[in-house]
Amino acid sequence: MSGPGFTDGYYWSRDGLRLHYRDYAGPADRAPLLCIPGLTRNVRDFEGLAGRLGGERRVICVSLRGRGESAFAKDALSYVPLTYLQDVEALVEELKLDRLVSVGTSLGGLITMLLAATHPGLLAGAVLNDIGPEIAPAGLARIKSYVGKGGNWPTWMHAARDIAAGNAAVYPRYHITDWLRMAKQLCRVASSGRIVWDYDARIAEPFRLPGGEVGVDLWPALDALREVPVLSLRGALSDVFAATTQAAMAQRLPGLTAVEVPEVGHAPSLDEPVAVAAVDRLLGVVA
Repeated sequence: MSGPGFTDGYYWSRDGLRLHYRDYAGPADRAPLLCIPGLTRNVRDFEGLAGRLGGERRVICVSLRGRGESAFAKDALSYVPLTYLQDVEALVEELKLDRLVSVGTSLGGLITMLLAATHPGLLAGAVLNDIGPEIAPAGLARIKSYVGKGGNWPTWMHAARDIAAGNAAVYPRYHITDWLRMAKQLCRVASSGRIVWDYDARIAEPFRLPGGEVGVDLWPALDALREVPVLSLRGALSDVFAATTQAAMAQRLPGLTAVEVPEVGHAPSLDEPVAVAAVDRLLGVVA
């Protein structure tokens, strides 16, 4: 399948799941972007970023197992960062990528750090979107409170208004058009004709276990990014990524640029003017 500027592709995980990615064409002589979404998200999260780059860079977006068009896992306990890392490694091998810029939102940023630690020299740069080696307890508790709970609506407008009611504090400047866009990124039309979440509710099972949200100390993984330019984005209203954590990251990594996105919580969409300008600056120094 294909759409405006992209082709849908599929590959196999090591445990036999058919996984989905979206490939936006770009020049072969520049490091492509590998975009990895957050916990409940999918390839559609990066439509704005990929569309804006408009062929200036190849942009590859992945839906992790259990999300979007990627198959649901047989074993819910495989919904953990180290397995997601293996799935991303399989995609890198499938596409024969030897150098890339990883753009990771939330969970995707955790995977980006793990990828840097396990594959020295692979990353030419990184964007860590509202995430660091430590997750703030308040934000973690909030995420655990809603992940895996059912959603079922008769129309997109009903879904958008319900999502707005639960996330108004995260995106206080959003209007109904923004909530509709978010609903269509987060949800799908089920065979019944109802609107439902576009992920396997069982992703919540290991996430709710002690340590299941990460499972390893990620500060050494962050250090693996020391030799490349790194952009750390933080939503000014984020309850997941503390300003103190971002400051500690900047102290450890001389090449890290810390940017705060105003009037946004967890996580920036990457379409905000401040985020757009920061990503463009990073890509300006990465061949």
